[in-house]
Amino acid sequence: MDFRTYTRILKLNDMKVLIGCEFSGIVREAFKAKGHDAWSCDLLDTEIPGNHIKGDVLEILNDGWDMMVAHPPCTYLTSANTYINRGCSKYTAEEAEELRHEAVLFFFALADAPIPKICIENPIGIMSRIYRKPNQIIQPWEFGHAESKATCFWLKGLPILKPTKYADWKRYRCRCGGVFEAELGKYGCPNCAGEMGAARPLWDNQTKSGQNKLSPGPERAKLRSKTYQGIAKAMAEQWNFKTK
Repeated sequence: MDFRTYTRILKLNDMKVLIGCEFSGIVREAFKAKGHDAWSCDLLDTEIPGNHIKGDVLEILNDGWDMMVAHPPCTYLTSANTYINRGCSKYTAEEAEELRHEAVLFFFALADAPIPKICIENPIGIMSRIYRKPNQIIQPWEFGHAESKATCFWLKGLPILKPTKYADWKRYRCRCGGVFEAELGKYGCPNCAGEMGAARPLWDNQTKSGQNKLSPGPERAKLRSKTYQGIAKAMAEQWNFKTK
């Protein structure tokens, strides 16, 4: 059913929420569970059957949304980008620069959308300099997931998202390279006996060196783009506004 002809069987004061650039359906379903008219939009099909618009999100920004949570592609925006900073055999420097320029314009189009409440999510990257510093940077371990992934939120008309549940970690990683059980304490490195100072938590999604465990491949970006369930739930609960 076309969403423009969709008859809302909802309370009049529930929100019409757009989840931009989401194929997983995780955030959409979290807001739907709160009774809102939530729709995801992406160039890909949705993984969870439901209200999904397959297409360009820029074409529907003017369709009367009360809130938008957007996840613009970060490939050419993140600080980890190798296409621009170190070169890549896949693209020339000129091609890579053009791709980054397009990604920046797409980000700005979302930020300038005529929607009262907006959250734009992206990893740490160039938009903190080109656009503005994010309102906050969150971690999955603040929302019940024992994993690390610094994520920036640029907010309009929305409050800071508050942590809901701090996750526990099982191991530490010392500056000397040693990895040891958390029960030994942050100064309990067997390799250096704590001489290198306090060790940092080693999260479940990290290798011993601190890198993400997901190996390179066509599915890496897709898997990394999915919102953690705990974060989606926190959004739906804390941003559960009414239109009237």
